[in-house]
Amino acid sequence: MTSQTTISATGPGDKAPAAPSGPAPSTGLRGHPWFTLITVAVGVMMVALDGTIVAIANPAIQKDLGASFADVQWITNGYFLALAVSLITAGKLGDRFGHRQTFLIGVSGFALASGAIGLSHSIAFVVTFRVLQGLFGALLMPAALGLLRATFPAEKLNMAIGLWGMVIGASTAGGPILGGVLVEHVNWQSVFFINVPVGAIALVLGVLILRDHRAENAPRSFDILGIVLLSGAMFCLVWALIKAPTWGWGSGTTWAFLAVSVLGFALFAFWEQKVAEPLIPLGLFRSVPLSAGVVLMVLMAIAFMGGLFFVTFYLQNVHGMSPIDAGLHLLPLTGMMIVGSPIAGLAITKLGPRIPLAGGMAATAIAMYGMSTLTSDTGSAVMSVWFALLGFGLAPVMVGATEVIVGNAPMELSGVAGGLQQAAMQIGGSLGTAVLGAVMASRVDNDLAGNWADAGLPKLTQPQLDATAEAVQVGVAPIAPNTPEAIAAKITQVAHDTFISGMSLACLVAAGVAVVAVFVALLTKRGENAEAGAGAAHI
Repeated sequence: MTSQTTISATGPGDKAPAAPSGPAPSTGLRGHPWFTLITVAVGVMMVALDGTIVAIANPAIQKDLGASFADVQWITNGYFLALAVSLITAGKLGDRFGHRQTFLIGVSGFALASGAIGLSHSIAFVVTFRVLQGLFGALLMPAALGLLRATFPAEKLNMAIGLWGMVIGASTAGGPILGGVLVEHVNWQSVFFINVPVGAIALVLGVLILRDHRAENAPRSFDILGIVLLSGAMFCLVWALIKAPTWGWGSGTTWAFLAVSVLGFALFAFWEQKVAEPLIPLGLFRSVPLSAGVVLMVLMAIAFMGGLFFVTFYLQNVHGMSPIDAGLHLLPLTGMMIVGSPIAGLAITKLGPRIPLAGGMAATAIAMYGMSTLTSDTGSAVMSVWFALLGFGLAPVMVGATEVIVGNAPMELSGVAGGLQQAAMQIGGSLGTAVLGAVMASRVDNDLAGNWADAGLPKLTQPQLDATAEAVQVGVAPIAPNTPEAIAAKITQVAHDTFISGMSLACLVAAGVAVVAVFVALLTKRGENAEAGAGAAHI
C-alpha cells in the first residue's frame, strides 16, 4: 500500500505547502514523468489532429452522404458545442475520480466514436458520433493537464507543458496535409479510422504507465445544479456565437440566447456561493494571476483563431491554393510553435511567465499587423515571415498561460483548472470567429457596392448584392456560367480586393486585441501552488 501526501488548498495569499523537489519514487515505468508525458501526448495528438483533419473531409462527406451545407456545418458545430459545454465538468470528474481513469475513458470513447463515424452511412449518425467525440475529448484534455501537473516537479512543469504544446502544434499542422492525402488516395472514412489505432496505443500506454494522483481533500460529491446551470449558460453563449453570422448581430434571437447565457452565469455564480462543494469555487478567481491567465487565453484565442480563420480563405480562394498547399504555407506558423514551445518552457522556468507572455503577445500583435498588409499579389516568402512571427509569439502564451492557470489552482482543483484553460480557448476562438466575422461582413457591406460600380460592372439588385457579399466574405468571386472573360476578370478583382480590405481590418482588430493582452500578461506570475504537484500521492 502506498502512502498519500496531504495536499491542502491554498489561496492566492497563502503559502504553498512544502513539497519534495521531484515526484515520489515510482517502480519501473509506472508513474514515470517523461513516459507519462509521452502517453498523454499520444492521446492529445489524436484530438488535436481531429480538429483540423476533419475540415478536409467535409466536402467528400457532403457528396457521399448527400448532405446539405447546414448538415456539414453540424459536423463541426456539434463537436465544438459538446467540447465547450462539458470541459469544466469533465475536469471536475477527473478531480473526483482521478485523472488516470478519466483519461483512459476519454481516449477509449474518442477512438470508438471515431470508428463509428467511419462506419456511418447517414449524416445523422456522423453528427451524433461527432457529438460523442466532443464529450470524450472533453474528458481527455483536462485529464492530460492534471496528470502532468501531478507528475512533474515544479521546476520541470513548464518544459513538460512546452513539449505537450509542441505535440498539439505538430498535430494541428499535419491535419490538413494528412487529411488531404487520405481523402484523395483512400476515402473520407479513413480520416476517422486513423484515430482507432492511435487511441489503442494511447490506451495501452495509459494502462501500463499512468499512475493516479489525487489530493487528500479532493471533492467527494457533485454539484449537479451547478453543472446544469454552467452547461446551459455555456451552450447558450457558444450557440449564439456560432449562429450570429446567420441570424445577424441585431437579431432578437441572437440577443435572447446571449441574455439567457448571462442569466445562467449569474444564477451559477449565486448557487456556487451556497453549495457545500461547488463545481468551481469562486474563491479560485481571487487569484489575480489565475484570472489574468484565463482572460489571456481568451484574448489570445480571439486574435489567433479569428485572424487565422480568414487567412485560410485568403490562401485557398484568393491565391487559389489547394487545401494541402494552404496547409504547407501555414507550416512556418505551426513550425515555429513546435520549435518555440519547449524553448518557451525553458524561458518561463528561468524568467517566470510575465516577460515571455507579454513578449509573446507583443510579437502576436506585430504579426497580425503584418498580416493586415497582405495583398492578392503577396509572395510566399513575405507571408512566411508573418506566419512564423505569429507562431513565435503564440508559443510562450500557450505554454505560460496554461502553467499560470493550472499552477495557481490548488492541486485538488487541477482538473477544473485544466477545463478552464481549454474552455477559455474554445470561447475565445468562437468569439474571434464571430466578432472578426462581423467586422469582415461590415467592411464588405460598406465597400462592395462602390467597388462594383467603380469597376463599371452592371448594377446589382439588393438580393443579388446580398448574395454576392456573402460569397465575397470568404474570398469567392461569384462568377455566373458563360460570363465573358473580361467581365469575369473584373468581378474577380473586385471580390478579392473587397475581401482583402475586410481581412485587413479584421487583422488590425486582432492586433488591437493582442495589444490589450500584453497588459493582461503583466498581471501573471508563476503558479503559487505548482509545488503541490511534485508531492502528489501515488495511489
